[in-house]
Amino acid sequence: MRTLPRTYRRLWWATGIDSLGNGVFTAALPLLAVTVSRDARDIALVSAATYLPWLLLSLTAGSVVDRVDRPTLMWRTQTLQALIVGVLAALVATGAVSVPVLVVLAFALGSCDVFYDNAAQTVLPDLVAKNRLHQANGSQQVAMIVGRQFLGPPLGSLLFTLAWTLPFAVDAVSFVVAAMLLARLPKRRHAPSERVKVLDGLRWLRKHRLLRALALLLGINTFCGQLGNATLVLFVTDALQLGAGVFGVLLAGAALGGIAGGLVITRLVARLGDLRALLVSLAVNALVFIGMGFSPNAVVLGGFLAVSGFVTTIWNVVTAGVRQRMVPSALLGRVNSVYRLLGWGLMPLGALSGGLLAHRFGIRVPYPVAGVVRGLALVAALPVLRSAIEAPTTSSVTRSP
Repeated sequence: MRTLPRTYRRLWWATGIDSLGNGVFTAALPLLAVTVSRDARDIALVSAATYLPWLLLSLTAGSVVDRVDRPTLMWRTQTLQALIVGVLAALVATGAVSVPVLVVLAFALGSCDVFYDNAAQTVLPDLVAKNRLHQANGSQQVAMIVGRQFLGPPLGSLLFTLAWTLPFAVDAVSFVVAAMLLARLPKRRHAPSERVKVLDGLRWLRKHRLLRALALLLGINTFCGQLGNATLVLFVTDALQLGAGVFGVLLAGAALGGIAGGLVITRLVARLGDLRALLVSLAVNALVFIGMGFSPNAVVLGGFLAVSGFVTTIWNVVTAGVRQRMVPSALLGRVNSVYRLLGWGLMPLGALSGGLLAHRFGIRVPYPVAGVVRGLALVAALPVLRSAIEAPTTSSVTRSP
């Protein structure tokens, strides 16, 4: 990471600190939810509320990101999230938490994430040269995975067992520290020569066959991810009869695979090419999800989670780099917003569907269903991906710069 500029390293530290707080929150929120209700539908509803803003606000966020100074938008969003989590901590301390309260606050935090994540991914080409984007994206992924999945969840589970308010207080502090770091990034206002139109990103993506296919694939796969993972906390605590601390450790197991993926991504892409790496990651994740539903114990489940984390990181890094290289900077925020709308907009429906499946047919059922759907989606997308791999004009895309 020493070869990357100082401004990027400041972004990296902000990402790492914010991700640690998010990881603490990720473990604590479902554990808090199951103290209020053990109905799979209620747990899935809280998860769905977190991702619903991606369906409702993505296009608006893309337009905003292309109009304003991106670092300023990021630190202000983080400050607002600190206030929201602080309110949640106060409600937990006073015993005023209910499923509707969790749904509202989860939606508020998710709304902030839509603007922050879009800006964070869009600002990267402003800080890093194009030939360093794979390295920068890989480092960002490692920072996020270490915080959100490896260190944060076990810490969140531990803090929750000590006092229910502690993990939310830690998350609020992490937002404040990250906002302070982001406020020191150089301002780079993108002022288009003509009025920014929200639908410009949609028109651009509609004409690009490969990126359009990747966005649709992402949508199906994130739907399936939530279909299985929305009730993971009940799978761990009820089906496997494990405690809250083990839940956080299992999430950390997924992070180990993700960290490995972030560390080897540059060499892997250099060997396979971007699109072949994507094919492998999609195929493996489909098989992993089928296997997760039949996991007999925590060790097997943890292994599957680790493999899923590895291939998911490959997908995230490669697709982010492809978009950052191919989309004009002035349009990147809006194209990213449409991409995320298609890719993440189905996550609330996936979470709700997973809750209903788990309630009706059993807590294990959503995972194999999600795996089969992932596999069918990959088969349907193969013609587009194979033509992109074989086309001579895509050589600059399928190989690392």
